Amino acid sequence: MKVAAIVGSIRKDSYNKKLARYIQKRYSDRFELDILDVRSLPFYDQDIENEPSEAVQEFKRRIADADAVLWVVPEYNGTIPGVLGNAIDWLSRVDKVMNGKPSWIVGASMGQLGTVKAQLHLRDILFSMGISSPLLPGNEVYVGAVHEKIDAEGNLIHEPTVKFLDSVVDNFLAWVSKLPR
Repeated sequence: MKVAAIVGSIRKDSYNKKLARYIQKRYSDRFELDILDVRSLPFYDQDIENEPSEAVQEFKRRIADADAVLWVVPEYNGTIPGVLGNAIDWLSRVDKVMNGKPSWIVGASMGQLGTVKAQLHLRDILFSMGISSPLLPGNEVYVGAVHEKIDAEGNLIHEPTVKFLDSVVDNFLAWVSKLPR
């Protein structure tokens, strides 16, 4: 299975990027995780949506080629980051490559609640008409106090979090395998 990961942070040492890379490495025997770059996407502009830049075309191609999407979302001001909203805007227009594509969400923050508010907002967005992405129910991954649970190499070292993530991956793969193609 091929899964595209969209990380809603462009910071070089982002905990959410580290989490995506950890998932990529830990589960490489179960699925291929393609971590996409949202930094290169221009601001969404309806004037150019029918003739977007090569970066937008490549981004949409990689989403279209994936079997599912992993959203790795930080929380900024109680919601999703602007760069993630911009990426979603591009995905929701013209060819709408997210329609029907299964999704799951994870997120990490230094706060105790992880990215609860951002994930709630993202869930609403994923159900919007331009995206219409079925979402793995009941498997929310909120990695709070991430700075205490991840080492300098980007490995999760908090065993309860690792075990929970293992169970969510199992649930996600089983759920996707049952979805109509």
